[in-house]
Amino acid sequence: MDSNSFYFWLSEQKHLDIHPVVDFNPQRDKLLAMDFTEQNKALTTALIEDTSKFSQYITETLQAANAQFGIGGYNEHRTVYARSRVFDGAVEDDARCIHLGVDIWGDAGTEVSAPFNATVHSFAFNEAYGDYGATIILAHQIAGAQFYSLYGHLALKDLEHLTEGKFIPAGEVFAHFGEPTENGQWPPHLHFQLILDMENKKGDYPGVCSLPDRQKYLNNCPDPDALLNLIQWAK
Repeated sequence: MDSNSFYFWLSEQKHLDIHPVVDFNPQRDKLLAMDFTEQNKALTTALIEDTSKFSQYITETLQAANAQFGIGGYNEHRTVYARSRVFDGAVEDDARCIHLGVDIWGDAGTEVSAPFNATVHSFAFNEAYGDYGATIILAHQIAGAQFYSLYGHLALKDLEHLTEGKFIPAGEVFAHFGEPTENGQWPPHLHFQLILDMENKKGDYPGVCSLPDRQKYLNNCPDPDALLNLIQWAK
């Protein structure tokens, strides 16, 4: 299965119940579209390389918009990854800059729920500066389809007592947005990503790819908003 096949499969699931990953009510809450490309001139090198200032920028931006969450990022060509050597390539063209998930920016401690019944595929603390920090990957088998959902930048407490194969029912709160000290030194947010083939990886999967690898990874990582259905509410 590739991303196009996944979208077709999803369109055929007329009675599929998708539980919200975060508690957002469009009748009550505001969702802010956020831009992390070079078009956002507020993202100076000095700001993105200082986790405290970067976090303050996110908080103040959300507060100014009276928004509960900020959202965006799938297939976005981002400049913020220059802050970490994690995303470097052997040559400049190989540097990873294309974001493969959707980021939901909000308060540390925000609850994260499973969109479907799932089992824990794997989990890890990817602790390098700029990495995922605490990470959980769930496996889903639904109506003949198998795919995975990755949750990055979580709280370390969420990894306690986890075991591979543990059942997580749809709607269960199983994770929380982590603080910078445990989420890879990022402002608190959730990186939510869909993956069709884990390629034998555990506890980690690239959330950012290089320009030359863009199509390869987009084919394996469908747009998460196909499940979230949140972008339609972003302003």
